[in-house]
Amino acid sequence: MKVTLFGTGYVGLVTGTCLAEVGNHVLCVDVDAAKIHGLKEGRIPIYEPGLEDMVLANQRAGRLDFTTDPAAAVAHADILFIAVGTPPDEDGSADLRHVLAVARTIGEHLQRPALVVTKSTVPVGTADRVRAEVAAALASRGVVVAFEVASNPEFLKEGDAVKDCMRPDRIIIGTESVEAVNKLKALYAPFNRNHERIVAMDLRSAELTKYAANAMLATKISFMNEMANLAERLGADIEKVRLGIGSDPRIGFSFIYPGAGYGGSCFPKDVQALERTAKQNGFDAHILSAVEAVNHRQKRKLHQLLIQHFGDLRGKTIGLWGLAFKPNTDDMREAPSRALMEALWADGAQVRAFDPEAMHEARRIFGERDDLLLCNEPYEVLEGADALVLITEWKTFWSPDFSRIKAELREPVIFDGRNVYDPQQVEAAGLAYYGIGRGRSLQNGGAS
Repeated sequence: MKVTLFGTGYVGLVTGTCLAEVGNHVLCVDVDAAKIHGLKEGRIPIYEPGLEDMVLANQRAGRLDFTTDPAAAVAHADILFIAVGTPPDEDGSADLRHVLAVARTIGEHLQRPALVVTKSTVPVGTADRVRAEVAAALASRGVVVAFEVASNPEFLKEGDAVKDCMRPDRIIIGTESVEAVNKLKALYAPFNRNHERIVAMDLRSAELTKYAANAMLATKISFMNEMANLAERLGADIEKVRLGIGSDPRIGFSFIYPGAGYGGSCFPKDVQALERTAKQNGFDAHILSAVEAVNHRQKRKLHQLLIQHFGDLRGKTIGLWGLAFKPNTDDMREAPSRALMEALWADGAQVRAFDPEAMHEARRIFGERDDLLLCNEPYEVLEGADALVLITEWKTFWSPDFSRIKAELREPVIFDGRNVYDPQQVEAAGLAYYGIGRGRSLQNGGAS
């Protein structure tokens, strides 16, 4: 099948590449000429495990191409995906300018019947607005071309996006058109052979499903962070609590890891957008408000622990392991590391940091500054540092040489923002240990 995707970010590039991988002819279009030029030359603008090899292989096979020409993109296919970004607006609601601009572009160039599919995460009712924009652009041309609109939200986890796309848990199709359902079932047939993964529903239910899924996962994270903060005060160990509740199959172990707060391109903006949608419809979503508030507070947790240990941070140098909001990505959007660094700089501290993939992104965001040194490898972070903070749980940080850490730090102390390390093992190596909700930080005068 011939498919066009508008947008070459995480969603558009991964989806387009995976559709090409199973034999479709895919054309990805973007307004960013530099990005398209780079993709044509084999430069992948994001880090995602397995993506680069798949992009290059499908380019060589002639199944995947890139363009900045919207007319060519619309003419290429009968199925047109909108996969552009929906960043938060000033009030936290989703900014639909890019989505609606693509819809107008489609209407300006559409010559034959097509199925327009929203893949971007969009508020309930967006498909109706997309339909109206396409129709208005067609009317302004004085032409009549039949088209259908469907919602097909993505459920890709950064760091696992290729795997999620190739082996989806579910494929949501929202539309009132039987023909549209059949077209998308045919497109997704290679991903649906093992067992039935397609769930067909109406447009608005499909749009809400995506927001509800992300809000539920964010709720689990914030709930666990709330319990971690309570565990500290009660002298309990949240890691033991996690094992106890996760063993219940009704709860499970996914997304109940306490830490420094969630970040990335999805959870923060989607929780905000769903909360704003509720308010716009006369409903106060108290749980969503609490999830967001708890997450903002949790992003300050590591800074609070540093203050608890050192008191005044002025003149201190803090080493950071990890910058990306999670492992296996270079994405630093809404990352807890950013909140921590900004707080440290405000206190007059300096930062030394290393991340396996996000160094270039950190340079792009922060530029050159005297109070930030981006190091070439993990142990370089320790040179001249007063403390080490683990903030992203990359596997390369899981089994460090604690003796070397103690020897190189000015003060032997680790702040474990993801509860990766065994406190007893760390303390046996002569290091003070602070974790999240480990129960001992408030009772033992600082050595958590």
